[in-house]
Amino acid sequence: MMDIGCYYFPNYHTGDPRNEDFHGSGWSEWQLVKNATPRFPGHHQPNLPMRGFLDEKQPEVMTDNINLAASHGISTFIFDWYYYNDGPFLNRALEEGFFQAENPRNFKFCTMWANHDWIDIHPATRFGAKKRLYEGIITRQTFEKVAQIHIDKYFSRPDYFTIDGNPYFSFYELNKLLQSFGSVAETRAALEDFRTACKSAGLPGLHLNGVIWGRPILPGESTPCNLPDLVADLGFDSVTSYVWVHHVPLPEHLNKFDDILSGYMEYWDSVRKNFKIEYFPNVSMGWDPSPRTVQSEIWDWDPRLGYPFTNLISGNTPDRFERAVRCVAEKLLSLSQKHKFMNINSWNEWTEGSYLEPDQRHGCAYLEAVKNALDSLAGK
Repeated sequence: MMDIGCYYFPNYHTGDPRNEDFHGSGWSEWQLVKNATPRFPGHHQPNLPMRGFLDEKQPEVMTDNINLAASHGISTFIFDWYYYNDGPFLNRALEEGFFQAENPRNFKFCTMWANHDWIDIHPATRFGAKKRLYEGIITRQTFEKVAQIHIDKYFSRPDYFTIDGNPYFSFYELNKLLQSFGSVAETRAALEDFRTACKSAGLPGLHLNGVIWGRPILPGESTPCNLPDLVADLGFDSVTSYVWVHHVPLPEHLNKFDDILSGYMEYWDSVRKNFKIEYFPNVSMGWDPSPRTVQSEIWDWDPRLGYPFTNLISGNTPDRFERAVRCVAEKLLSLSQKHKFMNINSWNEWTEGSYLEPDQRHGCAYLEAVKNALDSLAGK
């Protein structure tokens, strides 16, 4: 049996206090999607949702999302989950939309703590300073709050995704986690306290997962030294990826999807060789963060600019994406590792060009690609 998770980026609802303070009333990331324009000949923008600019905090919208995902082979939404020293951010899609939706019993959710700095890139200028709005480094007290929120509000729910009965909890940025506590030993102690608190609450344990990469993307990201030893020293149970471009360079303005897939499969081989714990593989639908740039700015790649002025992935047709899903799933099923869990980037990263939600160009073709790929492997 194989579980398919899909990352869910919850910035497509109105009424978030931080967004309202910074961008004004009624703002969501849909505004960037609406404003997107072609930046060079042949560039397909804007990519617009087939169902319209829906508000994900509405239970009926999330019910539709869940039913679409479940009917195409996806079993879990992995919510990008935000919490800073001064409190939560972007939590309404989960706590109002998902929690009040009419969910199929077998559909799950879990969280990936997106503990990175939140930078003002909505949208970004070419050479303007990228102001840090919220810092990813947190205090021990904040960490304990986060742990307790999960134990009290999330892990106790029957629809929380578990591995061997243990709630799955993922960290996006391991360097920020280390910087928060100052040392490997102190970070390990905090994680062990989290495990102990779970058992004290009557849970069997906790499955700790770390997102790993070799190529930072967002402003302020960095890669820890000697990742295999670090995740072992911290006691993680598994590692995974968020997006292919964390592992594979984009040397050309337009980089062929199949070439990036090949580079990712080579990366996966290196992970299996170097890490002693399980790795849960990733399939990325595409890469185009140009909607997160000021549309009137000149578009030409310059290494000084950084994200979101990056090179792109091209040729990510539904057919090629289907082959990629089949390729990754087939390899995962062939491995001897116990847990067959893979993830997809993503349900709704519209402003990074990596989404499964139906759009006006392809309809439900990317969702159908997932289903077709999985159906072709049924019984293997």
